[in-house]
This record gives sequence, C-alpha cells and structure tokens, in this order.
Amino acid sequence: MTKIDLLIYNASQLVTCASPDGPKRGKAMREVGIIEGGAVAVADGEIVAVGPGSNLLADYSAREIIDASGKVVCPGFVDPHTHVVYAGDRVHEFEMRIQGASYMEIMQAGGGIVSTMRAVREAPVAQLVAESRKRLDAMMALGTTTVEIKTGYGLSTEAEIKMLDAIVQLDATHPLDLVPTFLGAHAVPPEYKGRTEDYVNLVVNEMLPAIAEWRTQSEIRKRPMVARNTEMFCDVFCEAGVFGQEQSQRVLQMGKALSMMPKIHADEFENIGGVSMAVGLGATSADHLDVTSPAEIGQLAASDTIGVVLPAVNFHLGSAHYAPAREFIDAGVALALATDINPGSAPCASMPLVMAIATRYQRLLPSEALNASTINAAHAIGLGHRVGSIEVGKQADILIVDAPDYRHLAYELGVNLVERVIKQSTINS
Repeated sequence: MTKIDLLIYNASQLVTCASPDGPKRGKAMREVGIIEGGAVAVADGEIVAVGPGSNLLADYSAREIIDASGKVVCPGFVDPHTHVVYAGDRVHEFEMRIQGASYMEIMQAGGGIVSTMRAVREAPVAQLVAESRKRLDAMMALGTTTVEIKTGYGLSTEAEIKMLDAIVQLDATHPLDLVPTFLGAHAVPPEYKGRTEDYVNLVVNEMLPAIAEWRTQSEIRKRPMVARNTEMFCDVFCEAGVFGQEQSQRVLQMGKALSMMPKIHADEFENIGGVSMAVGLGATSADHLDVTSPAEIGQLAASDTIGVVLPAVNFHLGSAHYAPAREFIDAGVALALATDINPGSAPCASMPLVMAIATRYQRLLPSEALNASTINAAHAIGLGHRVGSIEVGKQADILIVDAPDYRHLAYELGVNLVERVIKQSTINS
C-alpha cells in the first residue's frame, strides 16, 4: 500500500468541480462531478488520487483518515475579487445609505474610498496586517482557501506599496494563499481633485514602475505561493466620474508592459465601454458587470476573459438590480463569483452567502454557483491549474461540509456548514 498523509473517504458526495480543459461554460456549469461514497488521497499537500472509497482504502495507507459519512467533500472556495486589506470601517456610511444616500453621492462627498484612504495612510503596516488577519480568519472559517487582494486604498506610491507589504506579510503568516492586485487607479485622491488626468499620469509614470521594482525585491517572489507561478495583476475602476475608458486603457497597458496582467472594474453603474476595452487587452477578468450590454456579453463569451459578478455589493447597497448572470452563463461566458469584501459596499466574508444571493436574485443553479466559486474563480486569478477543483495533481484545498448534499451550501441561510477546511494537508476545524 502507498503511504500518504491524508485520506478522506465515504463522502455522501465527493464534489470535484473538475474541469481539466479550462474554465466551465454553458451547460458544463451544471456539472459538478459528484462521486457518491467518494474518497480523496493527499500527500505532500497535493491530491494524488480521487475515486470510489473502496478503491482508495485498498490502495493507500494514510497517516490520518477522515470518515466523511453523511457529508459533502468539495473544493475550497476561491475568492477572486476582494479589498480585504484596509483599516477602520465605514459603518456610519451604512446608516447614511439607509437614509437614502447613494454610493456615488457618498463618494463625491468625500466618503467612500477616500474615507478608507485616510485610514490606510495613517495606519502602520502592522495595523493593516492585524485588522486584515481577522477578516481572513473569518473567510477561511467559511470555506475560502485562496484570495485575491487589491490595493487601492493608499492612492499614493508610498501608501500603495505599504498595502502590498501588508499583503506579503499576511501571505507569509496566514494559511490562506493570497494573490496581489495593484489598484492605484481606484479613485482620485483629494490632492488631485479636479486633476484626474494628472493622477492617471502619476499612476502610469510613477506608481506602476515603482510597483514593478517592488515586485522584484518582494518576499512575494521568494515564497512558493501555491507552489506556483503566481500572477500579479493591475486593475482599474473604469466608471463614469472616476476613470474613463482611455485613461483606464493607459493604466492597464502600462501594467501589462510591466508583466501585470489586466483586470477591470467595469459597468458597475454606467457602461462606458470598459468590457470591450478589457477584452481587447486580453484581461484575465472583467468584474461587476451590472449594466453590461448584450453585445459585450457576446464579446466576453467569445474571449478568455472571465466575467466576475459581485452580488453581495448589490445586496448590501439595497439594489433591486443585479448583474445579468443568468444571461452570461446562457451566452457562454465563463462566470465567477466573488465577495468583493470591503468596508463600504460589501462587508461580506462569506462565499456561501454570495452563492445564496446569486441563486435567488440572479437565477443561478446551485451547481453553477459552486463552479463559479471554485474552478472558474481560480481561473479568474490565473490559478485554475493549481486550485479550484479536486483533481489529481492539484493543491489539496478541500472542504468537509456538514450536509448530505452540496446544494445546501446555497440553500441554507445564516449558518456555516463548513465543518473542516483542509489546506494542503493541514486540517483546520
């Protein structure tokens, strides 16, 4: 018998979300790869076998064995769009919003992103790490095992690098795997009010080269993050009243020239052509997409760009309008879900809650929501080859869910069904 570290067997449903040929699209989104009574074998942090429990029990001798009777075993969630590193909160804006203030009105009045910017600029790295660690702990307890994290609350070269330093420290000390995204073009800081073009020039000519230099020196390159060729991304908030299409393109083109793959915040409030531009640049993902046109949905479907929708934002903002996720899937877009966890528009650490919202308000089936939260989400951050499914050769990021059917993850509300989180053979109960 082959000796291994961990064997999980007798699962009511072993849900693999396997997709060896890339992200799932169309009808494939409904296939989650269920093996009843299934088992998974793990050695040295990687999955070495998947199949019926009787077969694996006969073939492997494990240091630790978990009987998953009556429970679901599935991949850890991948959260491909977050702003989880920040200081303070914006609970006062929550009350303002209840009384009728819109997101853009709060932002234009000096709140929103700029409010958090002030807190982040004042906070030392140690504070950012300490506050963000608690949020990462909550995300992991709810089943998330890999997280993309954006900067964008510094809005100066020094403060943006400080945020990246915090991400590196968290990656080195927290069980979750973290993927960094530079989002210097998240908002125009107060010192550049009325001078958006000058700020874009700062991002393109100073910030991005400084981030590229930081990257060559950073511990992020010395540590085997997901044993893995981890991408670094460049993002921009392409939106009316923030950064226009031409400005956004300049930022993403410079980022790409410096080996930072493009991502984009697009079509959250108004459609100004961000999706078409992002697809033309070969962006890894286009995110939000609340008002994306049918023509641009077709462009996404014909491209390799993942569409990432963020229903916790709409839910938190009290909106009756959500991204047309059903239309995306039916058109053949490779769709992913994310929390967008941030202090203003989505104080949400829970991928299961995001799945629950998506099934109710965007008409996704539980199978589609699960694939969008695992394998497709992994492709939205360039890690579909390493995480997001239970397949031989992939990293052993596995959940044991206290339910007999995976659909309970989206069906039940207000509870955490995740019983155990296995992160590369380490079991977190």
